Amino acid sequence: MVAQTRAGNSAPKRLAFNEKIVGKGLATDALLKKLKALHTELAELDQELVDVNSLSAVRTQLVNTSILLHKDRGVKAYAACCLADILRLYAPDAPYTHTELRDIFQFFFRQLSTGLRGAEASYYNEYFHLLESLSTVKSVVLVCDLPHAEELMVDIFRDFFGLVRRDLAKKIEIFIADILVALIDECQALPSEVLETIMAQFMANDAQPAYRLAVQVCNATADKLQRHVCQYFTDIIVAHSHESDSESNFEEIRKAHELVKQLSRSCPSLLHSVIPQLEEELRVEEVQVRLIATQALGEMFSEKGGAELVKKYPTTWNVWLMRKNDKTAAVRLKLVESAKGLLVNLHDHRETVDELMRLKLLDPDEKVRAAVCKVYSQLDYETVLHYVSEDQLRSIAGRGMDKKNSVRVEALNSLGKLYSIAYPEIENNDSAAIRHFSWIPNEILHISNSTQEARLAAEQVIADFVFPLPSSSSASTSKNVDVNEVAWTDRLLNTMGYLDDRGVNAVLLLSGIKGSRPSPYELYLQSCVQHNGGVIDEDEDAVKQRLNNVIRHISRQFGDPQKAAEDLHAFARANENRSYKLLKTCLDTQTDLKGLVKASNEFLRRIESSSESILGTMTVFLRRATLRIVNQSSIPTLIKRVQRADSKHAQTLLTYISKHCPALYKPHTSELTKAIADEKNVRLVEVGMQALAAVSRSDEALAVNDKRTLERVMRYVLGSNARVAKFAARILVASKEHDDLCAEAVESIARKLSTAEPDLLVAHTAVLAQFARLAPDAFERKSDVLMAFLVKKLLMVPSPPDPDEMDSDADWVEDDDVQPRLRARILALKVCRNRCLAHASTDTALEVATPVLKMLSTLLDHAGSYSADATDDPKVKSRMRLQAAISLLHLSVVDKFATAINTNFISLAITVQDPCYNVRMEFLMKLFPLLTARKLPPRYNLIPFLTVHDPEADVKNRAISYVTHASRNISATAKVDWFEIIFIRLLHLLAHHPDFSTAHENLQEMAKYIDFYLDLIASSDNVSLLYHLAMKAKTVRDGQSHTYSENLYAMSELTQELIKARAQARSWSLQSYPGKVKLPSDILRALPNPEAATKILKTVYLPEETSAWLSESSKTQKPVGTSKEKRREPREPKDSKSPPKRKASRHRANGSTKRAKTARWHSDQSESEEEPSSDDSEQDDREDTPTKLSSKHGDGSSGQESDEEEANETKGEQNRKPSRKAGTRAKRKISKQVKKKGNHTRKS
Repeated sequence: MVAQTRAGNSAPKRLAFNEKIVGKGLATDALLKKLKALHTELAELDQELVDVNSLSAVRTQLVNTSILLHKDRGVKAYAACCLADILRLYAPDAPYTHTELRDIFQFFFRQLSTGLRGAEASYYNEYFHLLESLSTVKSVVLVCDLPHAEELMVDIFRDFFGLVRRDLAKKIEIFIADILVALIDECQALPSEVLETIMAQFMANDAQPAYRLAVQVCNATADKLQRHVCQYFTDIIVAHSHESDSESNFEEIRKAHELVKQLSRSCPSLLHSVIPQLEEELRVEEVQVRLIATQALGEMFSEKGGAELVKKYPTTWNVWLMRKNDKTAAVRLKLVESAKGLLVNLHDHRETVDELMRLKLLDPDEKVRAAVCKVYSQLDYETVLHYVSEDQLRSIAGRGMDKKNSVRVEALNSLGKLYSIAYPEIENNDSAAIRHFSWIPNEILHISNSTQEARLAAEQVIADFVFPLPSSSSASTSKNVDVNEVAWTDRLLNTMGYLDDRGVNAVLLLSGIKGSRPSPYELYLQSCVQHNGGVIDEDEDAVKQRLNNVIRHISRQFGDPQKAAEDLHAFARANENRSYKLLKTCLDTQTDLKGLVKASNEFLRRIESSSESILGTMTVFLRRATLRIVNQSSIPTLIKRVQRADSKHAQTLLTYISKHCPALYKPHTSELTKAIADEKNVRLVEVGMQALAAVSRSDEALAVNDKRTLERVMRYVLGSNARVAKFAARILVASKEHDDLCAEAVESIARKLSTAEPDLLVAHTAVLAQFARLAPDAFERKSDVLMAFLVKKLLMVPSPPDPDEMDSDADWVEDDDVQPRLRARILALKVCRNRCLAHASTDTALEVATPVLKMLSTLLDHAGSYSADATDDPKVKSRMRLQAAISLLHLSVVDKFATAINTNFISLAITVQDPCYNVRMEFLMKLFPLLTARKLPPRYNLIPFLTVHDPEADVKNRAISYVTHASRNISATAKVDWFEIIFIRLLHLLAHHPDFSTAHENLQEMAKYIDFYLDLIASSDNVSLLYHLAMKAKTVRDGQSHTYSENLYAMSELTQELIKARAQARSWSLQSYPGKVKLPSDILRALPNPEAATKILKTVYLPEETSAWLSESSKTQKPVGTSKEKRREPREPKDSKSPPKRKASRHRANGSTKRAKTARWHSDQSESEEEPSSDDSEQDDREDTPTKLSSKHGDGSSGQESDEEEANETKGEQNRKPSRKAGTRAKRKISKQVKKKGNHTRKS
C-alpha cells in the first residue's frame, strides 16, 4: 500500500550529493564542508520518498575508518548525523553488517558521551539531531540483534546515565529515556549489569537527573523489569547471607533494602514480587535480617503511598505487625520507630496503630517504651487532634512515672511539645483543643510531685514548654528585646484554669515564691563571692565550710548529687565576676521579666563558652533559683485580672505572694492603694488589703501613712468582712500612728462586741486576734472586757446540734459552711493563743498562758468540749479540738510554753489519731512546717510515726514523705538529735498510749509502730544506738507510775527483739554502742537502788505468746522498705460525714497525767536530762542546712505568723473524703467498722 502511494504520487527522490568523502589528501575543512552538505541533504529526505539505491556510495564511505576515527570533532559529529539519517532512511532494514552496525553504534554513543555538553558547546545541534533520531526512529533497537549485544547495552546504559548528569535540557532527558526504554523492550535477556546500572541511580539524590531518568525508564518498563528486580534482590540476599556474622555482608543487605524503599517511593509497580520476599524475611531466625526487613517495610508503610501498599499486600502488613511481639527488642524498636508515618498517613488503620502503640508503651524494654513516647513528640497539631485519641495521650502521660529515666524524659517531652503547639488554640478557646490538650500541664505537675527522679524531668518540660520564658531566642541576640509581660502572665492564668488543686499547689511550689530569704541559691552566690576562687583573706576554713555546706544542701536536690556538687565547686573556682553579677540579677526578686530573660541568656552563654561541662547543672540551678513563673512583672496583670469574674487563680497567686514573698509588691504599692479604694469590688479589695498588709510588714518604708488611705483602712477594720478586717488591722499596726489608731479600733470594738451581729462578731474577733499578737499594748487596754466576753459569752457557751439538721452524725463541716458563731469561737481561740505569744518574752508569760493552756488541754481531753458530758454538735467539737491542737503547736515554739505543754504532750500527739480524718490531716499540715523550720522541740518528730495505723493512705504517706525528706536533708549530727535520740521517747509514748496493754494481740499492734519507725530511720549506722536506747528503757522507771514502768519494760523487750531480727535480716552488725546517751529526765526517773535494777533486768515482761511470735518472726523476716508503700490519690468528698466504718470512740490516756518534776538525775551510765541545743550547735546545723527545708506538705505558719490562719481559708487537703478512727488494733477494728458501713448503707 505504501509502495503504491509513493509510486502514485511522485517518483522516488535521489540523493544529489555525489562527492567523495574518503580519499588521500582530503583536507579536514573540505571534508567537514562536504559532510555538512551531505547531512543537510540527508536530513531533508523523506523515508517514504527516497531512492535508497542512491545512498549506496555515501553509505559505504561513512563507515570507513578514516571517518569513524577522524581526529576532528566536527567531522565525527556530522558523520554521526549522516549515519543516523542513513539508518532512518533505510528503516526498518539496516544496510550494514553486524560488525559495521556494532562499530556505528559504538561510534554514536562515543560521540554523545564525549561531545554532548551544554547548549553553548560546539556541535550541540548535531549531537541533539543524532539523539533525536535515535529516539524517534528507534533504530537503536538494532543493537539487540547484534552479537555480544549485552556488552554494548551495558555501555549504552552506563554512558547515558553518565551523560544525563550534565544537567542538559529536559528534552534530551526525554530522548535518552525513550532510547533506554526501547532497548529494554526489545532485548531478549536484560543483562544484569544493565539492571545494576539502573538500580544504582536510585541510591542517589532524588533531585538528580540520573534518578529521574531511572524512574522514567522503570515505570515505562515495569512489567518486564519486575522479574529481573526480584531476582536482583534475591541474589544480593543469598550472596551475602551465608556469612551471617560479617558486618560487611549485612551492610550490603541494608543497601539492597534501601534500594527497595526508594523503588517503593518512585516505582512501586516494580516490587510486585519483592514485597512477598520481604515478608518471608520477617520470619527468618537471623536477627539482623529481621531487623533490616522490619525497618524497610515500616518505612514503606509509613510513606504517603503506604495505604495503597497495605491494601495491596495485606498479608505482609499483618506479618509486619506481628513483629511487635518479636523476641528481640531491637526488632520491636524498629517497628515502633516507623509509627509516625503510620499515624500521619494510614488514617484508615488508626485503631490498629493505636493498639500497637498502646501495647508497646508497656514493652519490657525501656528503649521501646521511650521510642513510642518519642513518636508522638514528632507529630503535628492537626494529626494529634484528629487521629490520636485522648486516651492514648493519657497512656503516654502514665509513662512519665516510668522507672527508667529515658522513658520518663521522652514521655514528658512529648506531652510538653504537644501542649506547646496546641496552646495558641487553647488560648483562643477552641473547644476541641481544650478537650484534647488542656489537661496535659496538670498531669505533668502531678508527676513533678511524685518522686525526685520524675521531678527533674517534669521541671525541665514545664520550663521549656508549659511556662517558657518569653522571647528567649531573640533575647539572646538583642540588647533591647521587647518582652510581652501580659501575654506571659495570661499564659500562666490560662493554664491554671485547667488545673486541679494538686496542680495549682505544684505550680505554686515550682514558682519559687515560697521559701526563706536569702534562699540557698543566694547563700551559694554569697559563698562563691567570699570564696574568691580560693584566694581568701580571712576565716578561710569558715568560708570553705560554708561553701561546702550550701553546695551539699543544693546538690541533694539533683538527680546526680555528686556531679552537681562537682559542677557547683567548679563554678565557684572559676570566680568570674561578670557571671556573679548576672546570677545576682537573676536571683534578685526586684528583677523584672525583661531583665530576667536578658541576664539568664547571657549567663548561660557565658557558662557554655567557658565551662560547657557544667552547663546542665547551672541550667537546672538557674531554673530553680529564679522567679521564672511569677515575678514582679506579673503583679499589674494579676491585679487587673482579679477584677474579672474568672479571677480565681489571679487571686490565688496574689494571696500566695502576699504570704511568702511580699517584696514583689514594692514597685506596685500605688496600684495596690488604688485597688483597695474600689469598695464595690470586694475580691479586689481583699487581695489589695492582704498585699498591702504583707508589704507593709516586710518593709517599714512602704507602710501606709496617707491620711485618706488610713481612714479607709479604719473603716475596713470596723467592717463586717472578716478577711478584709484582718488585713486592715495589720496595715494599721504597721503605720506610724499605730498606737493611737489601734487603741481607737480596740475601744470601738470593745463597745460593740456584745451586741454585734454574727458576721460583725466574726470580723471583730478576727481583728482582735491580730491586735492581741501585733499590738498587745492596745489590746491590753481593754483585755479584761474583751477576754471576759470571748471566754464566757463565746467559748464557754454550749453548741448543741441543730434539731432541724438531717445529717446529725456528721463530724466535720467544710470551711464555706462554717456558721458565723463557730467561726467566731475558732477565732476566739486564736485570740487567746496570740495573746500568749505576745507576752512570751515578758515576766508574766506563764501567768497569761496558764489558763489558756488549761483551756486548750481541756478541749483535747474532752474531744472539743469543756466537759466530758457536754452534748455539743460533733461538727463544732471537731473544729474546736483541731484549733486547740494547732494552738498548742504554735505555743510550743516558745520554750517556757513547751515545758508547760509537755505534761499533756501525749494528748496532743494522739490528735494525729483523731476519729475525724480532716482533724488528722489538718493537724499534720500545721505540724510539718513547724518541724521543718525546727521551731518545735525534737520530741514533736514522734507524731508522724503515730500514723502507721491510719486507715487513709494519704495521711500515712504524708508522714512518710516528711520523715524521709527531713531526715535526708539534715546533717548526721542533727539527725541524731532530731530523729534518733527521741526513740526512747517513742517507747515511753507507746507505753502511755491509751490503746496499750500487755495482751499479745495488742503488742503485735504496738510492734507496728516500732517497725514503722525502724523502716524510716534505722540503718546500719544507727542501729547500735537505737538498740542501746531500747535496752536503757529497762534501766529506769517511768516518771508517773509503776504501771507505766511495766508498760515501758514490755516495750523495751519488744523493741530489742524487733531490732535484733531486723539487724539479722539485713546483715547489720549489732555492736555495743560506744558513746554516752542523755536520757530525758522529764519523763524518766532513776531506779531507787541496784536491787530493783537487777530484779527488773531479770524479769521478762512480754507474754510467752509474744516471745514465741517474735522468735518465729525473726526466722522468716524479710527486709521491709517504705518504697513499696502504695500511694492513693486523695478522694473527692462525697459528703461531710465520715464513713461509719472508721468511727470509734476517742481514746485517752489512763488516769490523769502528772506534771513531771524538773530535777535531774544520773544513772550508772551517766545519762542526764535531754537539753536543747546550744547556740553553737544550732549554728552548725544551720550552716549545714543553710535554709529551711523545702516542704511539699502544705502551708503552715510559725508562732510569729500564727495570725495567718483563718477558719475560712481554703485548704486543699480538706476536700478529701473524711474518714474515721486512726487507732491501733487496726485489723480487728476495721473489720467491725466495715460491717457497720454495710449496715449504714442498707439503712440509707
